[in-house]
Amino acid sequence: MKILKKILIALLCVFIVIQFFRPKKNRSAEITANHIYSMYPASPEVKAVLDKACNDCHSNNTKYPWYAQVQPVTWWLNNHIKDGKRHLNFSEFGASRIARQYKKLEECNEQVKEAEMPLNSYTWIHKNAILTDKEKETLAYWVNAIRDSIKAKYPADSLVLPKRKA
Repeated sequence: MKILKKILIALLCVFIVIQFFRPKKNRSAEITANHIYSMYPASPEVKAVLDKACNDCHSNNTKYPWYAQVQPVTWWLNNHIKDGKRHLNFSEFGASRIARQYKKLEECNEQVKEAEMPLNSYTWIHKNAILTDKEKETLAYWVNAIRDSIKAKYPADSLVLPKRKA
């Protein structure tokens, strides 16, 4: 019984200490020249869809829920956000080569259509992030319009990502 009490006290101390080690928050409300909205205008409906289901993990402006203040949840969310931004960051979209932009828009369309995005782990807690068929259509229409405008503006060979070396 004494050992168990010591273990619980040690765990509590560790829990308290880790509360002081926090990653930097992902917050930048600025719309820069590289932001997708700066390059490709979005309707209020598109912005609403991206805001409710995408921007927390795929932009430089995350809206943190209350439980993000508790470690180790903060670390888990931070890793999740970093991974999401590594795959697609709407805030830095224009900094990518045009072939990557073109490909990422295609992937975005496919993943939303196949209900792979937003992730189940996100929609478990954020029920409002579950996209309706109409919202998926709205997003697909916008993404396809951007892809069509890119295709019309750039030569076909510039829209193909180079093969990775094995």
